[in-house]
Amino acid sequence: MAPSKTTSTVLVSQRNQDDLAFSRSFHGHGWDEAHHQDTFVSKLTKKDKEFQPVLVDNYLKNWKAEDPVNETAEEKVARQEAYRVVTNSFYDLATDFYEYAWGTSFHFCRFYPREPFQQAIARHEHLLAAQMSIQPHFKVLDIGCGVGGPAREIGHFTGAHITGLNNNDYQINRARRYAVTAGLQHRSDFIKGDFMHMPVEDATFDACYAIEATVHASTLEGVYGEAFRVLKPGGVFGCYEWLMTDKYDPTNPEHLRIVRGIELGNGITRLVTAKECLQALATVGFKVEKVTDLAENDDKVPWYSPLQGSVQASAAFWDYVTFLRTTTAGRATTTYLLRTLETLGLVAPGSTKVSGILQTAADSLVEAAVLGIFTPMYLFVARKPE
Repeated sequence: MAPSKTTSTVLVSQRNQDDLAFSRSFHGHGWDEAHHQDTFVSKLTKKDKEFQPVLVDNYLKNWKAEDPVNETAEEKVARQEAYRVVTNSFYDLATDFYEYAWGTSFHFCRFYPREPFQQAIARHEHLLAAQMSIQPHFKVLDIGCGVGGPAREIGHFTGAHITGLNNNDYQINRARRYAVTAGLQHRSDFIKGDFMHMPVEDATFDACYAIEATVHASTLEGVYGEAFRVLKPGGVFGCYEWLMTDKYDPTNPEHLRIVRGIELGNGITRLVTAKECLQALATVGFKVEKVTDLAENDDKVPWYSPLQGSVQASAAFWDYVTFLRTTTAGRATTTYLLRTLETLGLVAPGSTKVSGILQTAADSLVEAAVLGIFTPMYLFVARKPE
């Protein structure tokens, strides 16, 4: 017998309380400090030194087979079913690294020549809002909002009220703090929730969007179906999706190795193809209005250039800082710093291993991009019928 709605609500509430208690404990004293007082190293020094190595090892155990060719169907299904824990664990480990290396908008973008990095990131967010025709009176849901970078930018750009949905308490806490700093606390809010089971009433929002977030879902039908449910009739759904392209060959061992690196390095239980994405939208009832792969272009500065440490593509002072961190020398410096701090007992064991996981992600993404088998910016705009 399936659990009643009341029982399910109680279980979710208890799980949320457990998640919050864990997050406060794991992230330590940094949880309640004002974000502007934090530095990358100071945040790492506050992590729970006993539990972080356990969390890292438990995360890595979700990929049991060393060679993806040998992975069984049962192991793949088990990882997909564990999507919530996999994603939550990943962002507990990676969020501080992301903010240090990338900023508060955790996504890729296209670049114009001599265009500053943060300007390009903002333009990418503006483009999605414009393609969706978000209006100032709209109530908008940001599905998988991270620490709220896109929510703040799109809120400023459109004047709409943005609600961020996130299942990671540490990120929600930071998003709320950043919203206050940006003066957007009255036109934004952030709620805890699994986007496969959104704690939102039917037909609540005029629009919803996801920026490189729904890739963490166990199935796209599940998260797209929830987006469909919470939209008002006629509501619009816009997304930048991570997908494998038509060039991807699931029987090619080299492709499988690269995909494994992307999944493990980014907290993804299963990457799917563009065809599967469009089929999922149709299955849940959306009418697709626009679709294009923005990674297919002749840009002189490719979207993955920051991952390569392409200092020559930098257009502003802080670009050099960002890009230098991903050069070979920059990576080596970060690894040496973390290993030294671990040896001295100043940061939690496992910090160096987390950095290695993220470097695997970067290398795999670049390999996939060069081969043309992957895109992080498959743009679609779909509508819920009136």
